[in-house]
Amino acid sequence: MSCEEFFLDQLRARGFRMTPQREIILAVLHDMEGLVTVEEVHSRVQKVSVAIDVSTVYRTLDLLQEFGLVSCVDVGDGQHRYELVGLRGPHVHLICQGCGKVMAVEPDVMQAFAERLEAAKGFQIALDRLSLPGFCRDCVASKGVSNAPSSRRGVGLI
Repeated sequence: MSCEEFFLDQLRARGFRMTPQREIILAVLHDMEGLVTVEEVHSRVQKVSVAIDVSTVYRTLDLLQEFGLVSCVDVGDGQHRYELVGLRGPHVHLICQGCGKVMAVEPDVMQAFAERLEAAKGFQIALDRLSLPGFCRDCVASKGVSNAPSSRRGVGLI
């Protein structure tokens, strides 16, 4: 089953239909690589149809996210970014606080951590929506960044 067929099935199951606007937005997302902002998607969509406004892009991205076809990531700059994950499923994002690089990690890599946290605190992590700030290998090597906890990062796990 393709991403488009899955989207269509999910829409129909909820009493919606595949509108030309939704079809265009999904096609644009397929053509875009990596994480993109709503404005970037809207800009591309406008090249296909000037009749599609930014609110339609937001609503369609929300639907795609609800159906698990798109993930939303906050890279720490106050602006959400979206990524078409299609049928391969979501993944954990590692966000470098030094250079801004975003790396994808399969959720199963984090599974042991998630299980330990659940056992210790009874808390279940939504691995399909997890983004972790930190520092990439290059920034650690070039800037001598340590992994020691820092209050300036504002992240505490337990």
